[in-house]
Amino acid sequence: MIKDIAKVDPNFSASNELNLTDAVFYDVKENPFCLYGVFYKDGFYRRMPEAVAKSVSDGVHILHTHTSGGRLRFMTDSPYVAISAKTPMGSEARYMPPTGARGFDLYADGKYVQVFTPPVPLKEDYDSVRDLPDGGLHEVTVHFPLYFDVKELRLGLKEGAKFLPIPKESVGKRVLFYGSSITQGGCVSRPGMAYPNILANKLGFDLVNLGFSGNAKGEDAMCDYIVAQNPDVFVYDYDHNAPSIAHLNDTHERFFLRFREAHPDTPIIMLSSPDVIFKGEPFRRRRDVIKKTYENAIARGDKNVYFIDGETLLGEEDADICTVDACHPNDLGHYRMAMGIAPVLKPLL
Repeated sequence: MIKDIAKVDPNFSASNELNLTDAVFYDVKENPFCLYGVFYKDGFYRRMPEAVAKSVSDGVHILHTHTSGGRLRFMTDSPYVAISAKTPMGSEARYMPPTGARGFDLYADGKYVQVFTPPVPLKEDYDSVRDLPDGGLHEVTVHFPLYFDVKELRLGLKEGAKFLPIPKESVGKRVLFYGSSITQGGCVSRPGMAYPNILANKLGFDLVNLGFSGNAKGEDAMCDYIVAQNPDVFVYDYDHNAPSIAHLNDTHERFFLRFREAHPDTPIIMLSSPDVIFKGEPFRRRRDVIKKTYENAIARGDKNVYFIDGETLLGEEDADICTVDACHPNDLGHYRMAMGIAPVLKPLL
């Protein structure tokens, strides 16, 4: 029997040979104008400084080099975009394909083009090329992997093609998301399908993703770091990672008040976990803790706080097909989450 599906259907080929004779490659860290959501330091692209990550928890320290929310954004008239990356070997996510955990995703003018597929079998070096739509200057976004480290990244464009910053008006307001594995992107098929990325592409804002799989627990050190980022909008949904209702009760309003003291006018959106759909009453009690934080803020006269009930996020119809494991949303689940959040977030931008 043939075990290599690509021999039967070439569309499943994982070949990543570039075979380009007219490309110029740019080291991304030497062209920082195109880098958003991550920065390069001491051999890795990072979402936050290592010292701060260590001060929060061992888990956040491990995950802060996972590049969820990282993006390359630039203008080009190249007919293709290539990448040459070094992504260290690591454990595969149980419910997540390599294209989501380790892939890069190509968008042009806000529309999906194609995913840069990781090599099969997996290896550290990672090369791939994808064509852009024909003609003219495009605003390009390349989404970084959601659940892997990136040590090196070079961007390939046709020799003589333009490589320019995006217009300032395209950068948009800065929206910071803090939350669980769902916020980080579990368990979508490709990076652009994580709900924060869907929202950023559709609404045109500058995204900071501080989703930490299993490790968003409302720590004071994390709140202090978020305060220092001075986002234009703050979205937080660490409900799922709080180890107990008591922990959530002890930390959720404290986290809110700590941020609010520093930023009295910044819009804050609170989410409860969509797990309530599958796990019922315990998560309704957790939701009630979050709603109480919101209600207390309203009672104090806060005019810029918003609450979204996680039980509504996967929709009234066919919510059962929106996850991979009755917990982590699949592509449809993340899309529905994004569409549930968008009406609240869009007027704040």
